[in-house]
Parts: sequence; structure tokens; C-alpha cells
Amino acid sequence: MAFLKNGGDEMKKLSFAFLFLAFLGFSVSYALSQDQKKGRFKIASPVVDRDIPRKYTCDGENVNPPLDFNNVPPQAKSLALVFDDLDAPRGTFVHWIMWNIDPGIGGLKENSVPIGAVQGMNDFKKHHYGGPCPPSRAHRYAFKVIALNTRLNLGSDSTRVDLQKASQGHVIAEAQIIGRYGRK
Repeated sequence: MAFLKNGGDEMKKLSFAFLFLAFLGFSVSYALSQDQKKGRFKIASPVVDRDIPRKYTCDGENVNPPLDFNNVPPQAKSLALVFDDLDAPRGTFVHWIMWNIDPGIGGLKENSVPIGAVQGMNDFKKHHYGGPCPPSRAHRYAFKVIALNTRLNLGSDSTRVDLQKASQGHVIAEAQIIGRYGRK
């Protein structure tokens, strides 16, 4: 009888542990589903999937591709965009930099700069988009959008370093997509 009594206590403990784990699993699952409903801040493009089409490179029309900004945090006061070559021979190479983008625009149209946005100095020493132009093998390129809780007071001669300094303490969220381009 003592075995059954001790076994009964053990069974109660196991039942409680099982119910607790089931509840915990439900809670985590529910929280994740709520997070998915709210959505994560994302950047996407209808034309940049794995590869960047030639049209948007130095071998094509050299215009920026359309970009979509999804689930922008509601507290964002502005967005910044940086387009980098991640595989440049001397480290990261900035192809395009822009800030004070209205967070409500939903994205960028092809070959466009939103009203009120400021284009900074890229590593070509230009104030506009410079498409992928790798010297040899295919390179990876990142379009990174940054949600900020303020607008930035930077002049158009500002660089990525200036943007990073001015953004410190103001970044709410970041998102990026990476595409590849190789010259044939």
C-alpha cells in the first residue's frame, strides 16, 4: 500500500508538471502567433529576390529598384536606408545612403527619392544611387532600412559614419534584404 501511496504522489507531481508544461507551451505559442499578427519590420522588393537584376546595376540603367517597407514601427519618426556592397575588396562599400524618409510612405518606387528625404555621400563620392558594379566575382549587396524615433539633422555631405553617429540611441528597428550581382 505504501508503494501505491508514494506512487500516487509521484503521479500527481508528474500530472502537475505535464499540465504546467502544456500551459507554458500554449502561452509561448499564443505569444508567437500574436507577434506574427503584429508582424516584424521588413524590407522587401518585387524585383530583388536572390539576385539583383541587371537593370539596377552599372551594367544596366543604374536606377534603384522598388523597395517595400512593411510593418514599420508606429513610433518611428523617420527611416534611413543604406545600400552596401558586403564583399568589396577593402571592406563594406556604400552605394547609396538616405535618411529622413517618411515612415508612412510604405517603400520606394523605382528610380525615385521620396520628398523630404536627404541623400548623403556614398563611397563613389556622389549624392545618388550607385548600382552594383563588382570588379570580378559576384558580390552580396544589402539594402538596410532603419526605423528611427527622430528625424536627423544631417547635411547632404554626410556619410555612413555620420549617419551611424547621429542614429545612436534613436534606432527602433532594422530590417534588410540581401541580393547578389555578378558581371558576366
